[in-house]
Amino acid sequence: MTAGSTNSRQADGSAGDANYAVIAPGYTSYRQPEPAIAAQIERVLGAARTILNVGAGAGSYEPVDRDVTAVEPSASMRAQRPAHLALAIDAVAEELPFADGSFDASMTTFSVHQWKNLEAGLVEMRRVTRGPVVILSCDPDLVQRFWLNDYAPEVLVAEARRYPAPSRILHILGGRTRAEPVAIPFACKDGFNEAYYGRPERLLDAGARTANSAWSFVSEATGARYVDHLRRELDDGTWDARHGEFRRQAVFDGSLRLFIAEP
Repeated sequence: MTAGSTNSRQADGSAGDANYAVIAPGYTSYRQPEPAIAAQIERVLGAARTILNVGAGAGSYEPVDRDVTAVEPSASMRAQRPAHLALAIDAVAEELPFADGSFDASMTTFSVHQWKNLEAGLVEMRRVTRGPVVILSCDPDLVQRFWLNDYAPEVLVAEARRYPAPSRILHILGGRTRAEPVAIPFACKDGFNEAYYGRPERLLDAGARTANSAWSFVSEATGARYVDHLRRELDDGTWDARHGEFRRQAVFDGSLRLFIAEP
């Protein structure tokens, strides 16, 4: 899910540093909204009836019982949106085509790390929103504490480098702000890297890795080496000896955070 600067949009309109023309095929097979996370987002949206979803991608986490306007610059991702959701507008976070205070609330999920100008995008979201601005993202200081760092360190370095610090997000938005941890359930339907904390075999699937944009920042040879390492240690029991407790852990508190700013 992307939103970024119009000056660097790629062939399909992708505005960030990842090419969603490559990532989009099969994306929705792996990146389904996780109900527990969706419920947390719905709760912080409060009583808002009109909602703007920026960097909406294929529509994960868009409430289906409210009036949602979606913005997504990638043509490939807009094409992945299911029929029951509204068509997404081709626009970017930094230049939202709406009047001041147009929406009761606004949201963005797994998107801000793609933006070329975080401050401009957040200021725009605040400008067009009367109520809460809700952002699902990751704390970069926590990304590399995940066991995957033992197997794919450059992937998590790339991921951590791209995510903005929580303090920066909240400072730009201003008002009454807070951050909430987001617990990841064992069978999480949304296949970001940490969703497989107790199901490491899933990351042997090329489609699962492709649906995580951070894997696109390492070469094919490097990625293959990382996968071979993980496969070997799953086969010989090394992974389970080191990390097997995650297979019995109902939820995982990783780097995922929900940021809420009230005006």
